Amino acid sequence: MKAIIFKEFGEADVLQLGDAPAPEVRPDDLLVRVHAAGVNRADLTHRRGGYGRPDFGDSTIMGLEIAGEVIGTGSAVQGYKVGDRVMGVVGGGAYAELARIDWRMAMPIPDALDYVHAAAIPEVFVTAHEALVHLGRLQRGDSVLIHAAAGGVGSAAVQLAYATGATIFATAEAGKLERVAQFGVDYAIDYTTQDFAEVVADKTNKRGVDVVIDFVGAPYFSRNVASLANGGRLVQVGILGGGGEVNIGLEQILYRHLQIIGTVMKSRAQAEKHAMVRRFREHWLERFTGGSSLEPVVDSTFTLENAAQAHRRMESSLNVGKIILTMDVRT
Repeated sequence: MKAIIFKEFGEADVLQLGDAPAPEVRPDDLLVRVHAAGVNRADLTHRRGGYGRPDFGDSTIMGLEIAGEVIGTGSAVQGYKVGDRVMGVVGGGAYAELARIDWRMAMPIPDALDYVHAAAIPEVFVTAHEALVHLGRLQRGDSVLIHAAAGGVGSAAVQLAYATGATIFATAEAGKLERVAQFGVDYAIDYTTQDFAEVVADKTNKRGVDVVIDFVGAPYFSRNVASLANGGRLVQVGILGGGGEVNIGLEQILYRHLQIIGTVMKSRAQAEKHAMVRRFREHWLERFTGGSSLEPVVDSTFTLENAAQAHRRMESSLNVGKIILTMDVRT
């Protein structure tokens, strides 16, 4: 099969189209003919050697989410058969014509969606639901601050918050604010010229928001805490702006009843990943009907052989929504 391979860590040019053996199907696996694959920032980290190894858990081939057609099933698979259209999160191996996926990490593709848009759902919407609803416990009438709202997980979180009935504050670059507002944001904030903590304080009469979803990390930490209402939850999903140490007075956590929660999918046990997918599927999957408030946001598509261009697009930070690789098949 054709797949993206790289022999050394480095810049996008190390990604090359080559030949690789088809994955071996284990008892709990579906073998999928991949029609589209999502590009994630974890892929960039993988390519640069940030994980210290060429193997992302389950495959030496890059990529974490797929959409395609089942062409084989393992002996322990339940609920899927050859010919089914599926999407889901894989432990590596998405940048290829064939991939295997644990059937408990797969979901049926809603009839209204093609493969490209289906590939834009699994990683970002599962992560967004886990952070916003399961951990953040966002409810109708709550308020939420979502950072990096033009990105894959950020735009998904905004849509889920809107569907929940929350008041939404969201940060993005000036050139992306109009697009972000179309997702249902109440207060779109240009983080390059506005202090989001000041905007939150002003628009909430200094009460703050119930939930903050952050991907940036240390540079935003103190202002995120300041933006929380009493009893508020800060859910840390990423550290794109840097990790390291942060300072906070324990009195704030104690007397304001705050909660600071960290979450990331790739380091979780497999059973926990199964539960994350199940929670999202049960809560939201039927809402992707093609005419509802939930719609995967696709920024751009690139053929598999142009994976390096897709990575450069993500590195430019110009994208709004997901970047998708296609295998040159009809969707």
